[in-house]
Amino acid sequence: MLAVEELSKSFGGVAAIQDVTLQFAPGSLTAIIGPNGAGKTTFFNLISGAIRPDKGRVTLSGEDIVGLPPSQIVRRGIARSFQIASIFPSLTVEAVLTATVQAHMGQSERIMRRFPLPECRARAFAAMDMLGLADKAAVLSANLSHGDQKLLDIGLALVLEPRVLLLDEPTAGMGPEERWQMIEKVRELWKRQGITLVFIEHDMDIVFKIAESIRVLCYGQVLAEGSPETIRGNPEVIAAYLGTSEETDEP
Repeated sequence: MLAVEELSKSFGGVAAIQDVTLQFAPGSLTAIIGPNGAGKTTFFNLISGAIRPDKGRVTLSGEDIVGLPPSQIVRRGIARSFQIASIFPSLTVEAVLTATVQAHMGQSERIMRRFPLPECRARAFAAMDMLGLADKAAVLSANLSHGDQKLLDIGLALVLEPRVLLLDEPTAGMGPEERWQMIEKVRELWKRQGITLVFIEHDMDIVFKIAESIRVLCYGQVLAEGSPETIRGNPEVIAAYLGTSEETDEP
């Protein structure tokens, strides 16, 4: 469903992504890992249209989407969450999600009206139910816990009804127990929705437990790809990443 071919992007002469070719099958659950500066977030930015590659193709169901504005890429079925939750702190959870649905449906003029379209509100509550946020519908986004803010950020992507969902460090900034609660919700979401899910994650216990396949980036190139068992035993991956101390991704 989602494929990239010879994708490359440089910043000021520094190659962030170099000739990356990868495919993600429909309904697959894939982890993207790699050391600091590997190009993981840049990779997501290229797929989602936030930045344009210097060369290469990004295709969704065979259609080349390079050059399309992010809004059009969303409409074709790719949505994402971010390392830092991108929410609207002055709005309630329900209002944030409902407004997002209305904008996606081309009903932006209704966002400030008191009564949203019933179908928009229904989709918002479906996302809240799925993520365990229904009891927080009337809570201001700013007053949510860090974990619930991350869930809301995922909800903002989910209400767009994507075929491909990109999650950039969904457990970032969480304690051990909260991390596992989050990743279980992510796995449940993947199973229930049947979507193609690609996530960036630094916690290797999480990666090896839930990912069907793993793609390893190192210095902007694909170092390895395969099952968790294959990646765990790969000497190059161990030397480049698994044997290193904790690190953080590029901004």
